[in-house]
Amino acid sequence: MDLDAFRRLLTDPGQRLLAEAEDAVAGGEDALAVQTRLRRTAAPADVAAALTQATLRVRARDKFGELAARMYFTPDGLEQATRLRVAEHRAARLGAAGSRTLVDLGCGIGGDLVAAAGAGLTCAGVDLDPVRVAVAEANLAAFDLPGAVRVADATTVDPGPFDVAFADPARRTARGRVFDVDGWTPPWPFVERLLAGDACVKVAPGIPHDLVPPGVEAEWVSDRGDVKEAALWSGRLATTARRATVIADSGLATLTDEDDPGAEVRPVGDYLYEPDGAVIRAGLVTAVAAGVEGGLIDEHLAYVTGDRAFRTPFARGYAVREELPYREKALRAALRERGVGRLTIKKRGVDVVPEELRRRLDLRGEAEATIVLTRAAGRGTAYLVDPL
Repeated sequence: MDLDAFRRLLTDPGQRLLAEAEDAVAGGEDALAVQTRLRRTAAPADVAAALTQATLRVRARDKFGELAARMYFTPDGLEQATRLRVAEHRAARLGAAGSRTLVDLGCGIGGDLVAAAGAGLTCAGVDLDPVRVAVAEANLAAFDLPGAVRVADATTVDPGPFDVAFADPARRTARGRVFDVDGWTPPWPFVERLLAGDACVKVAPGIPHDLVPPGVEAEWVSDRGDVKEAALWSGRLATTARRATVIADSGLATLTDEDDPGAEVRPVGDYLYEPDGAVIRAGLVTAVAAGVEGGLIDEHLAYVTGDRAFRTPFARGYAVREELPYREKALRAALRERGVGRLTIKKRGVDVVPEELRRRLDLRGEAEATIVLTRAAGRGTAYLVDPL
């Protein structure tokens, strides 16, 4: 994105152009026709900037909700930005810990700055990209939030004057996602230096547990059932070793290793529970088992079973109606006998592609059903279940 064109977008004429572009995108107008029409009164670079913002604001609704309509983005900045509800949770944790000032080392488009400033923290941000810095400034201004943002190399900034340092190292390049922590920008040694003080670092959900430094809390966060990130908390911000936080429309719940007394493998009972992805990533499946007064169906799988129905934010529950044959031919016959035509297939720990299996089963009944294909005590099993 052209920096000068973006700055012109913030002027009164630029805002009118952006409004026209948004109306055109919302109306589903042909892209070429829109560009031709808007270029009659505006420069091509300005039209491109306006259409880019209009398109990105639509894409950003999933992450930022209603705020997206007033925010500004770059394509890569939106890709890396934290989902608003997750950023607000993090800001609330910082506030609860007594943090008053924060420096965001690599602030991107400023989504985390908006959440932190909105929670009352005094914030500063730095980023190497002048466009992202301009966008972050515009996003703070869009909500009348205080904060200073400037172009700088995050690795050269001293976080000492601030209560908390926050960083979200880039994990993507032009070639795609980077899984090696030394390939992050900034790389892992920078993260380790930050974690020697009071810091919070957003990392990939797949971060290995053994990579987390001693004394650092690792928190996995899911939003509406999807694991969105992991965050490493250090210094006075670390309150446990492992934490799973689940955010839903009804509120927020958290589970830690201190809630985990352990659990044993046991026979499948009247209920199955599928732990949330954040719970699985945090290695707290046995904590869920204890919470539902149950156990594991297999020592290597993240399914929990019990004899009572529980409502828990940390797992989805199913009532077990009956065990069905696991082999495909016999399973097809059993489902046809029950008149099943619409089938939801849940699977874990077995080599099954649900879409392909559903096609091969070729079911045509009127009933709807859910089956769970998994292993119990090392044996392939199938269960007909009803979601709680």
